[in-house]
This record gives sequence, structure tokens and C-alpha cells, in this order.
Amino acid sequence: MKSEFTVGGIELKWDSESGEVLFEGGDVVFFWISAMKTFFESIREISGIEATNLVLETTGFRQGVIVGEGFRDMKNIDASNVVEWISNTYASAGWGKVEIVEMNGETNHFKLHIQNDWEYKMNQSDNNQNEGIFVPSHYAGVFTGLFGLDFWYKIEQYQTDINSCSIVKYFPSEITVQQNIHELSRRQEADKIRQLEQLVDQNTKVLQNLVKELSSPIIPVLEGIIVVPMIGNYDEDRAEDLIFKTLEHLPKHQARYLLLDLTGLTKQLSEHTAEMIDKLSASARLLGTEVILVGVSPELALLISQSFANLKKFECLQSLQHGIYYALGKSGRRIV
Repeated sequence: MKSEFTVGGIELKWDSESGEVLFEGGDVVFFWISAMKTFFESIREISGIEATNLVLETTGFRQGVIVGEGFRDMKNIDASNVVEWISNTYASAGWGKVEIVEMNGETNHFKLHIQNDWEYKMNQSDNNQNEGIFVPSHYAGVFTGLFGLDFWYKIEQYQTDINSCSIVKYFPSEITVQQNIHELSRRQEADKIRQLEQLVDQNTKVLQNLVKELSSPIIPVLEGIIVVPMIGNYDEDRAEDLIFKTLEHLPKHQARYLLLDLTGLTKQLSEHTAEMIDKLSASARLLGTEVILVGVSPELALLISQSFANLKKFECLQSLQHGIYYALGKSGRRIV
């Protein structure tokens, strides 16, 4: 069974035997607004709001270009008949009421009133607060296809319970959907970089705090004797932290002897580290604590003798055990 209608100058044909529905000779399908709502919500759920809005804007625009180019070639649409055509065509297609209320043929500026379109109805269901973006961008694509110029749009007013229609301005512009896609990609890339930088900063701070806690701990071994193992390289911050932390604990433990264990330095003793040891020793001496260097390997002893004359004044012993016995002996004690 075949049926044909003409609505507002638009030909509609149905053929129930072949299953074809034609709108001005082109295949069309019908969807419930609730079905479109599910489609849009699925995209939003998967992609997020910002990406979804760009998808809807891009898709609406590109579909509009196809419509504009098709009708330009098929019905010779131009500035002389575009007002009547756009109103009749979209009303017949179930897109609500749309009117070109202002048009400047010289500058190609248009102002549209859009009322009760399917996107507005979709967003109104279930008190959805999303504002239309597909339909406004679609008409920008339509003008682009009709006139062979890149059009863009600016929404001056959305249809609401108070406003009877949406008001949208259209004008030639260098803005393109491709630019918007690239801008979103750059923003998303920049966001990911910032997130990674924040994560690196957080982990770096955690690691730095962990290093401070684990490296160069203060170890009281016997009454009046504490040991500070020195491990790895010491930059300015780490050196200052070691000096402050050690000096803070000397009075707490009533330390008379501070054994700096250099075992973990091996050949890594730098001039900066040597200066730190000298500075720590001078400060500890003012608190009544003598500094003794222990864990001095043959390689480290050679390095000190050749390069760090300021460390020769310290008592240097080969092992921590020797250092403890030495400190006990100087204090008149021994292990029994």
C-alpha cells in the first residue's frame, strides 16, 4: 500500500510493502522522542558532558550541511526563498516551529526563533535541565550548506517556561567544528598532563618524606652515645634536614658522643657532604657532643686523606663496633 502527501510544499511518501518512507525523495525514519533521549543519555553517560556536547554540536552541524547542500541543489534555495522554505520543511519534518525573523542578505546574518523542537521536548521530559545544542548547531550547518559559507551561531535565549522560544543568531564565521574538536582534545590532553603532574608531585612528596624518615635515622645505642647512619648523596635540603634533626635529638638523649656511620657512603663522599659533616660537628660540639666518624673503608680513608683535609681532625674508625668501644673508653666505661 502506497500513500502520498504534500505538507507545506514537502512531499511525503509511504510504501508499506517495501517499507520505504520518503521525505522529498530521500529515505527517512521516525523515532520517538523518548528513544532519542535514551540515545543522547547513553552518549553522555559514556563520554561525559563536555565531550557529549561537542559530539551533539558536531553531528547537528554536519547533518545540517547535508540538508542545506541537498535542498540547495534540489530546489534552488537561496536568500529569496529561504525564509519560507526553512519554516515549511522543518515543521513538516516534526522539528517544531522555526522562523527566520531577521535576515541581512548583504552580511548573511540571520536570527531564528525556534519553538517546541524535538530537542527541547526531549530535555523537558523528566525535568531534564540540559539546554539544546544539537538543533541550534544544525541550522548553522544548514546555512553553511545552502550558501557555501562557514556559518556559526550564538544563542541569545533558550526556550523555557517563561520564554516562548529559543532565539539564535547565525553569521559567517571562521569557527569550525574541526577547531572545536581539536580544542577539546587539547584541553583533555592538558587536563591529563596536569593530573599526571599532580600525581607525580604527590608521590614525590610522599617519597621525599619517606626518604627523610628512613635515611639518617637517630639511633641511641647506649647511654650518652647515639649513631646516625649516612646513606647516599646529600643535597642542600637533605643536608639541612639531617643537621637540624640530629641537633634537635642530641639534648633529648644527653648525647656525649655522636657516631656518624659512613658505611653507606663508600666512595660517594662529596665536597658538599664533607662540609655538612664539618658543620654538624661544629654545631654538636657547642652542645657538648663529640663527633666520631665510623665505618671508614680503605677507599674512603684514601679519599679523605687526598681530598678532604677538614675531616682529618676527626677520630676515624673502621667499624661501628670500634666506635662504640672507643666512646665507652673515653667516658670511663666498658661492656662487661
